[in-house]
Amino acid sequence: MATGKSRHTEQKDAITEALREADDFISASDLYAQLRAQHRTVGLATVYRQLNSLAESGSADTISMGGRQLYRLCVETPKHHHHLVCEGCGKTVEIEPPDGDWMRAIAAENGFTISRHVLEVFGLCSDCQKKKKAGKQSKQGEQAQQAQQGE
Repeated sequence: MATGKSRHTEQKDAITEALREADDFISASDLYAQLRAQHRTVGLATVYRQLNSLAESGSADTISMGGRQLYRLCVETPKHHHHLVCEGCGKTVEIEPPDGDWMRAIAAENGFTISRHVLEVFGLCSDCQKKKKAGKQSKQGEQAQQAQQGE
């Protein structure tokens, strides 16, 4: 007789553990590749189903970045929260939500009532900013060198 509870399986445990080991958001296909590298026999469809189930239950966060759906286990902060996400390396930092009064005021000013909200802030972390700056400086140096050689 079905009770509405999902079955506890070795595959679900493997997926949850692999997600727990991921430091930042990860795609289903990347998580699947990690499981395969660990010689775990889990199907890609099972990975997608389990990740979606974790997200629906609130045990995992999900965001869309670069056209891909990414997942992250929420063990430290099971309450509603938001993230800063690095577009370069995927580093993720949990942040406090904006003031509820601010959100209600913005909604009211525009004739809306709030039913739910999602807030993810994307940008570059300090490490990726440094790499980007170093890459620009290297490219500028190469261009100056090429210009000198062309004279």
